[in-house]
Amino acid sequence: MNHLTYHLCWAALVILAACGAPSAEASGSEATAPTKAARPTLTVATAANVQFAMEELIHEFQEQTGIGVSSVISSSGKLTAQIMEGAPYDILVSANMKYPQYLLEKDQAVGSVSVYAYGALVAWSMTEKNIRVTPEYLLEDGFTKIAIANPKNAPYGEQAINYLKYYGVFEGVEPMLVYGESIAQTNQYITSKAADVGLTAKSVVLSPEVKGQGRWLELPDSSYTPIEQGVVITRYGNERHARESLAFFTFLFSETAQKIFLKYGYKLPDQNATTQ
Repeated sequence: MNHLTYHLCWAALVILAACGAPSAEASGSEATAPTKAARPTLTVATAANVQFAMEELIHEFQEQTGIGVSSVISSSGKLTAQIMEGAPYDILVSANMKYPQYLLEKDQAVGSVSVYAYGALVAWSMTEKNIRVTPEYLLEDGFTKIAIANPKNAPYGEQAINYLKYYGVFEGVEPMLVYGESIAQTNQYITSKAADVGLTAKSVVLSPEVKGQGRWLELPDSSYTPIEQGVVITRYGNERHARESLAFFTFLFSETAQKIFLKYGYKLPDQNATTQ
């Protein structure tokens, strides 16, 4: 779907969303005041790295459409497992492409998987220890714990491992690694100083909640596989809230949403980056 088509679809969906039941005045009802048609509340399964950006995305989407949205935050792997078990999530906003594509293969999602953003890794510390862009410093005296997300469930954890292997330090630092079940738990290890340093998402350190806390450095994107973050509509969302789910899916590629993603340090994809 090209850039123009996205905007045309989005404009049409906003118009549709605004078309609720007729007001009391227009319909001749005896009610004293018009009532707004109730809208189904979408539930968006959201990868933990997108948590803070999602708050702004939901706010803007609700302002534009009147469609209610709530989010469930966890690792992409756990959210996918929950969807496979029947969790009533309308959309999966994942930290990679693998999990949305898996849902498609298992007939638990519809349409296509689209890359809505590319994530970036950072090293973040709340301690006074010196951190650097390349990880050789982790082998120096004084470092005992390094927090990363569990690579089995969290794509950012998987790429943190790739970063350490790229520079040839993984075997040396492996005994020091502590694993959060998601980026959110990894961040807790960092902010509580339970870990000397952590490898986490750039979107986190740019969020209003933690911006300016500690010290962080962006890691070379050549040292890990590009973090393609994909979104897909679940079968549940298509069956229960098809129009509203498509509206939110399309909104993620609007200019409004793109500005929010840029604010949180994401890189924007080609609008044609779609996998059937």
